[in-house]
Amino acid sequence: MLSSMAVPLLSSTIVFPFSTKSQLPLNQTLFSISPSSDSHCSWKWRTQLLLHQPSLPISTRTRNVLSAISDDDSEVSTQFGETENETELAKKWREIHGSGDWADLLDPMNPILRSELIRYGEMAQLCYDAFVYDPYSKYCGTSRYPLESFFQSLGKENEGYQVTRFLYATGNIQMPNSFIKPRFPKLWSKHANWIGYVAVSDDETSKRLGRRDIVVAWRGTVTKLEWVEDLTDYLVPVSSRKIKCPNPGVMVESGFLDLYTDKEDECEFCKFSAREQILAEMKRLMEKFNGEEVSITITGHSLGSALAMISAYDIAEMGLNKTSDGSSAHVSVFSFAGPRVGNVQFRERLNKLGIKVLRVVNIHDIVPKSPGFIFNESLPSWVLKMIERLPMTYVHVGVLLKLDHLDSPYLRRSTDPGCSHNLEAYLHLLDGYQGKGMKFERAIGRDPALVNKSCDFLEDKYVVPPKWRQDENKGMVYVDGRWVFADRSDIDSHPEDTHYHLKKVGLFSDNY
Repeated sequence: MLSSMAVPLLSSTIVFPFSTKSQLPLNQTLFSISPSSDSHCSWKWRTQLLLHQPSLPISTRTRNVLSAISDDDSEVSTQFGETENETELAKKWREIHGSGDWADLLDPMNPILRSELIRYGEMAQLCYDAFVYDPYSKYCGTSRYPLESFFQSLGKENEGYQVTRFLYATGNIQMPNSFIKPRFPKLWSKHANWIGYVAVSDDETSKRLGRRDIVVAWRGTVTKLEWVEDLTDYLVPVSSRKIKCPNPGVMVESGFLDLYTDKEDECEFCKFSAREQILAEMKRLMEKFNGEEVSITITGHSLGSALAMISAYDIAEMGLNKTSDGSSAHVSVFSFAGPRVGNVQFRERLNKLGIKVLRVVNIHDIVPKSPGFIFNESLPSWVLKMIERLPMTYVHVGVLLKLDHLDSPYLRRSTDPGCSHNLEAYLHLLDGYQGKGMKFERAIGRDPALVNKSCDFLEDKYVVPPKWRQDENKGMVYVDGRWVFADRSDIDSHPEDTHYHLKKVGLFSDNY
């Protein structure tokens, strides 16, 4: 029931978690709903949907959602309290990050692992929430929020991490559908797109986690799934792009490799390749936190998952996870909806380097099924052995966690490939996944409304508008009688010491 009048705030509220500035006072509603009697959520009262709660981080908003659901709602488990989980995480973080290849943690689903997967998935989701993808904006292709206030601007001020570097990549002709092309006549860059970030846990959070955590989050493509059509059927050696590798047979998909290694010398943001940016920052951070126990956690969704795999390999192969005492920082990858990246030798080299990979996949998602539709790991082992060196034979890496969106009573039986690939839908499925063949029951209580943030996947009875997340006036402001794009401060570029750290890594160019 739509209402144009302000309605007093009731004692029980479902938070509608926008990340942009509110246009309504916090005591007013956009609209209210009266759930039907057959709602499986058993809501026993009239609820309200609020437009915004800007001061709360996602974790706090999630707890507010719990309070909005009936106390006897069996879909929310309180078996493990926050404090207990945090204490156990500090003791068992290596196990949670794959030291035992997640044996006995996935079926049934370990509650601490679930929380960590959702936490790192949300870090990847922030790449989408912060990305300016409106081609009419003069800031198209950038992060909407500055580096120093990135988490705070997105309602994650209590996350306990600080972004230390933004990552940029340049488009190339092999993957034209993976980049946003702005239409604004005066561009911040003709070649670059913001592609992710590096963040580090602060002192307090590091104590809680049991180590200093360095996170690399890679953004997937915000275009539709046409980018999958750009993937080639052949692989190229990683050494062909001057990436260190003792085995010339280690190969990955050429478009992924180009995206990781390409650069534009004349562009302020792409004068260093994505590879050079991440290696320089990793060198700097490992030196800064020398003597501490450090983990390197790399996460990404879709195309970002492919970049996560390649960068994890590169960091370990270059020895940048080594500490001064000769030990190695634990390197793990949490992949969401990732495509196949390389061949059998690539997988074997990742395993030998000790990189732990957990792949989260919706079985209805088409992206994890490409490239290598025919020649892949699903073939009998003796057949795969015969064809493993062919340039079109791809295999997945790591341990697989399979989800099925048909298990969730909240989601429509949609055949839209964009819905089954959506990261927020993945995080919703993780919330409810208990184990193979077990009933879907929300354990953490993430707001189901988040699923519809950028798609139309929720059942209509929840009255959540499709693709509801949008920026106020699409970035336009009213100034002196005209609507114009709001000016911003300088876009965060590369630290001045990048070339210095690249020299220490062994990479340098006379052009700098």
